[in-house]
Amino acid sequence: MNKKSQCSLEKGPKVVAIGGGTGLSILLRGLKEYTSNITAIVTVADDGGSSGVLREDLGMLPPGDIRSCILALANTEPIMEKLLQYRFSEGILKGQSFGNLFIAAMNEICGSFEAAVKETSNVLAVTGKVLPMTLEDVTLYAELENGYTIKGESKIPLKNKELSSRIKRIFMEPRVSYPLKEAVESIEEADIIVLGPGSLYTSVIPNLLVNDMVDTIYRSKGLKVYIANVMTQPGETDGYTVLDHVNGILDHSREDLLDYVIANVEKIPDATLKKYIFDGSEPVILGPKDEDILAEKGIKLIKDNLVDIKKDYIRHDSLKLSRILVDLVKNKA
Repeated sequence: MNKKSQCSLEKGPKVVAIGGGTGLSILLRGLKEYTSNITAIVTVADDGGSSGVLREDLGMLPPGDIRSCILALANTEPIMEKLLQYRFSEGILKGQSFGNLFIAAMNEICGSFEAAVKETSNVLAVTGKVLPMTLEDVTLYAELENGYTIKGESKIPLKNKELSSRIKRIFMEPRVSYPLKEAVESIEEADIIVLGPGSLYTSVIPNLLVNDMVDTIYRSKGLKVYIANVMTQPGETDGYTVLDHVNGILDHSREDLLDYVIANVEKIPDATLKKYIFDGSEPVILGPKDEDILAEKGIKLIKDNLVDIKKDYIRHDSLKLSRILVDLVKNKA
């Protein structure tokens, strides 16, 4: 990167992106093309897969979503990214990600998860900052409309799919958990705060359950934006419209939290949809009255064609999404 490009990135807007999973890491890849002033605040409620194994075996916070976000913002050689994304296919390490093991080793060397994330970010020349939502060892619960309560982030979509009940609310144990001071400062100084895209109840909302997080976001002078998912998630948001997603956010925060909602209106090719529909997922659409109800709530709706399909995987177009976010800040100024 030449000095001129680097200089323009350094003058880019201060963006705080909050969430987890694939959705957040995809957004970050686009954002770093427009600004270097990025803070990603990432959920650590994950208890499944290789992250869950390390969490149980080593008593550390789950590194999976953190790893994905670090790699999304890293300025490193392609072979290094391949190495850190590599999953072992045989033996005792089968299914384990090398990147997760790297962070686990850093955790042991540095003596804390927070320091491990910072040092990993330094090694990989990360643009901006990646921060865990809290340093508490939290467990996620879902209370369903049928009265049943599910314990554990990884079990929520699986068990709820089986029970076919909507999620009433999400909560965490311990009830008291605090954000990092650095995260609070980034939110206070932000030009724009972005929630999503990502799993509504297991990636985005958990960040809002950390003590003082909602009030900190609300008090910030930055724009507050929610990016609605392109597809519903089986066992989590079955049949949800854009408004249902927004209500999930507001029900776990406050009615006047959001300034904008960004929603996809691009039609997805039937050939690509087939696999998703077979798995129980469908496009997130605007309901007949969604736009009017959002307007009544004082939330501005931005509609655009935002789909990027690669190898039959439906994702957000990260560059287009990032352009919209950057333009919102410019137009506000």
